[in-house]
Amino acid sequence: MPTLKGRVWFTLKYEAETERLQIHIIKVKHLPSRTPALANACDPYIKIQLMPDERRVLQTKQKKKTCNPFFDETFVYQIPPGKLESLTLKLSVLDTGRVGRNKPLIGHIILPLSELEGVAPDEEPQLYKMDIEKDVQEPTSDLGEVQVSLLYNENLHRLTVTVIEARGLKLDPTSKREMVARVTQERACRGVRARRTAAVEVSEDGNALISECFNFRLRADELHTTSVTVQALQPHSVYAKDRLLGKFVLGSYMFARGRALQHWNTAIGNPMEQVKQWHPLTN
Repeated sequence: MPTLKGRVWFTLKYEAETERLQIHIIKVKHLPSRTPALANACDPYIKIQLMPDERRVLQTKQKKKTCNPFFDETFVYQIPPGKLESLTLKLSVLDTGRVGRNKPLIGHIILPLSELEGVAPDEEPQLYKMDIEKDVQEPTSDLGEVQVSLLYNENLHRLTVTVIEARGLKLDPTSKREMVARVTQERACRGVRARRTAAVEVSEDGNALISECFNFRLRADELHTTSVTVQALQPHSVYAKDRLLGKFVLGSYMFARGRALQHWNTAIGNPMEQVKQWHPLTN
């Protein structure tokens, strides 16, 4: 059955001996036409990037007037074996005939490379057929935002999460103008460890300075099954328990998208570097 955004056929092959990742873009089918009345109003091409380092962008040749382009193009990245598992392949499908802000983008395919195994040069590549997802829009929030930093120490198998500050929080006016942050490490969707900051004062405009850090044990083989949930809470409210002001989840592609996924990938891909980011709160 045709998908709304289309489907991409491609192969991946990683040769550990030569440290070469080969990406072969075969074809795309069922891309949306710009004009419903015309069957092939689409001029597509594909951008190839490896996250979190997206500086080296490769792209296919552009195809004209087709919603079912055949590319048959191969691209190569040099990647040391130890770095492969921290990378995520991003294929962006674009149509140059579309105009306006962000209009050329049809959608993305995101594929973590953690489970891609090295093979001999004469072995067959792995075939993928993946549906194109619409562009991930960052959520807008009227609940406020929290700034956190991540620092991963691969030698000590330790992830340091620092809750720095919050802004724009919406408090219950009948309770104290205070907030706490609860940071929970989860593995395979089950809570492993939870830590809680001290209560801090929240200003009239909803801002608070927190500046507390927590260390969590995190081995390399647990990176893709672990997530971190940050909750902003108002303590001692009129409710039976602390009032949830909002939350967000950081982690691999299994748990997060957009800004949260990029923050996680950047921190894991750059050990011993503190990476800060603001995140919108959701219910």
